[in-house]
Amino acid sequence: MKQKRMVAMILAGGRGTRLYDLTKKVAKPAVHFGGKYRIIDFPLSNCANSNVSTVGVLVQYESVLLNSYIARDYVWGLDVPNGGVFCLPPREKDESGLGLYRGTADAITQNLDFLDLQNAEYVLILSGDHIYKMNYDKMLDAHIKNGADATIAVLEVPMSEASRFGIMNCDEDDNIVEFEEKPKEPKSNLASMGIYIFTYKTLRKYLKDDEKRNDSAHDFGKDIIPAYLNDGLKLLAYRFKGYWKDVGTVNSLWEANMDLIKNSGELNLSDPDWKIYTGDNNAVPQQIGPNAKINVAYITQGCLVDGEVTRSVLFTGATVGEGAKVCDSVIMNNAKISKGASLTRCLVMDDVVVPEGLKLGSKNSKDILLVTKALVNKKVGNK
Repeated sequence: MKQKRMVAMILAGGRGTRLYDLTKKVAKPAVHFGGKYRIIDFPLSNCANSNVSTVGVLVQYESVLLNSYIARDYVWGLDVPNGGVFCLPPREKDESGLGLYRGTADAITQNLDFLDLQNAEYVLILSGDHIYKMNYDKMLDAHIKNGADATIAVLEVPMSEASRFGIMNCDEDDNIVEFEEKPKEPKSNLASMGIYIFTYKTLRKYLKDDEKRNDSAHDFGKDIIPAYLNDGLKLLAYRFKGYWKDVGTVNSLWEANMDLIKNSGELNLSDPDWKIYTGDNNAVPQQIGPNAKINVAYITQGCLVDGEVTRSVLFTGATVGEGAKVCDSVIMNNAKISKGASLTRCLVMDDVVVPEGLKLGSKNSKDILLVTKALVNKKVGNK
């Protein structure tokens, strides 16, 4: 049987401005998640588990740390012959000069030579900032079986939230007949997950045509997908039933971390059948002190807990001192919650030290408090 040659392209160059200080110095896909992981681990692990061995990561904003991280393709088992993880930044070309990626479609257009070199038959387009597990090989099977030109992964969302997403309207066979970007009055609840499979030969033509247009946003949702529909090409909706979350805001990042301590199993990072791989830093085991009180928590390696932790997630190297109280909070790498401090509904950034006795956050707050070094200094100075 002929091997299906699908190349994955992960869009990882966005600024992530809604994560504020978390992405001030690093790209959003490089932000830590779930104790010892980074967000980019999820699409890369999905590729490895789906037998997609060639992955291009399209970087742009604050990419130094992300570049060095993804260079270790052996972490995800992608250091294979005729495969690997390739870092693809914008680059100078004779015909176009030096320019940044202008949109999601333009990012792929600027790397058509890479796809040509890989002899791609199908192209899998992914986002680098979603938390989920998905078998892309099964999605490709559906794409081929249905003779689709493009297949778009969709997730059923509550109708009350559908106006926040790109919505796919389909016939009874899940053929997409209409696409609406954040409609005020949605006709369906099938939301695009930003995961696409394209037959490369057709996609290449449409990208080259789009490149010539001055009125284009060079975006898949705004330009390429509508062009496919206008020309009567076959677009298939692929229904996804598992866990998926866009962690583009502080609240959503906090929510995804907190989902780890639920007993529903929707986001099980211990599943041996679908591992999420990461560049583990081999930290020492966690230590639980004599004064610790723990009630429903997700505590990673290298943590030292001698205070009270309730419904919270502690990343690698986090410390909770004696008498400190951490409730409904996410404590990121090497952050220190000092003796007697109290946190409620907070997300504490890497390496932040919360001083003794300082109280932050509130159980009545709608939004999660992002605790930065600057915020701590301000609170201490106002005392």
